[in-house]
Amino acid sequence: MVNIFAREITDELTSLVKQLDATVGKNKKMQMRGFVVLLTEDPDADEEKLKALAKKHGIKNIPLTLYDGIAGPEKYKVTEDAAVTVMLWRGQSVVVNHAFAKGKLDKKAIKAIVADTKKILKPAPKKKKEKKSKTDKKKTDKKPAKKSDKKPEKK
Repeated sequence: MVNIFAREITDELTSLVKQLDATVGKNKKMQMRGFVVLLTEDPDADEEKLKALAKKHGIKNIPLTLYDGIAGPEKYKVTEDAAVTVMLWRGQSVVVNHAFAKGKLDKKAIKAIVADTKKILKPAPKKKKEKKSKTDKKKTDKKPAKKSDKKPEKK
């Protein structure tokens, strides 16, 4: 899972989102997912900005969402002074956490984040063959009772 928390939409953030959207799209079979959360004090105004960003850049694999409040959701412990925080999760654990002060998210950092996504890839789960329990086996091994072709004798 790729989480991006941002406090403003910038060209660099847009570049990161586009690249991660493509990466998620290429790795769906490997169970990669992601989402972007814009931390904002004005969700109504910023909702239109996110819709425009998604439409203009063809973002289709990563949902762009809003959170009312620049501190972000408490459970995620978003870095307070970071303009952009990127968390890469595997299961319930954060494997990689990048936090960038305003103006510090650059091409080199974006390249490093995209490269780090390999650390969270996992293959699609294999389909398990259903094992029959002993009781199931006994039930399925029994042959149905045969009906006799003979008619019962009348007395």
